[in-house]
Amino acid sequence: MSTTKTATVMVVDDHPVVRDGVTLLLRADPSLRVIGGAESGRAALESAATLAPDLVLLDLRLPDMLAPEVVSGMRVRCPSARVVVFTAHSDHEGVRTALESGAHGCLLKDAGTTDLVSAVHRVLAGERVVDPRVLPATTAPESALARTGLTPREYEVLRLAAQGRTNPEIAETIGLARNTVKTYLQTALHKLGARNRVEAISKASEAGLL
Repeated sequence: MSTTKTATVMVVDDHPVVRDGVTLLLRADPSLRVIGGAESGRAALESAATLAPDLVLLDLRLPDMLAPEVVSGMRVRCPSARVVVFTAHSDHEGVRTALESGAHGCLLKDAGTTDLVSAVHRVLAGERVVDPRVLPATTAPESALARTGLTPREYEVLRLAAQGRTNPEIAETIGLARNTVKTYLQTALHKLGARNRVEAISKASEAGLL
């Protein structure tokens, strides 16, 4: 157990009380270490380039930049960092745009210590974590998934394909390798009995998934 790697976190919020509070919550887990903070988007991008954190907790609303802009900037300045939007607002469109820009998740600021730490670890492990109270539409109906046999990840890839996104765009949006996206799509096509992505989208729509 002593070989457990410590993951580094940067907290970006224009309110010092929030930054301090999150830092305190994350200290509950010795495998997480807050290495810096920022109160604006520009400061966050500059700090991330130097600190190279494993994960960035990013406020949805900053005084100088929109969260999607910061997320896009992070992918250039610190591509290895996973970015989680942290918000007190159920701003569906803002969250959706941030996720489509490449954010790896979205959490509400009322998350308790256990929920926050758990979510951070899940994102670091490669999952995409979105609080259903913020963006319930990202989850497909369980019954529809059961009928088609699609996994949540296959559904997510197919949903983005239905928006007209290419495999490279889907890969960038959800942080997967292009070959992995291709594999998910091929598996989804097979499960839906479709010959191409257009037919797959049509069948998924008929099944109540899209």
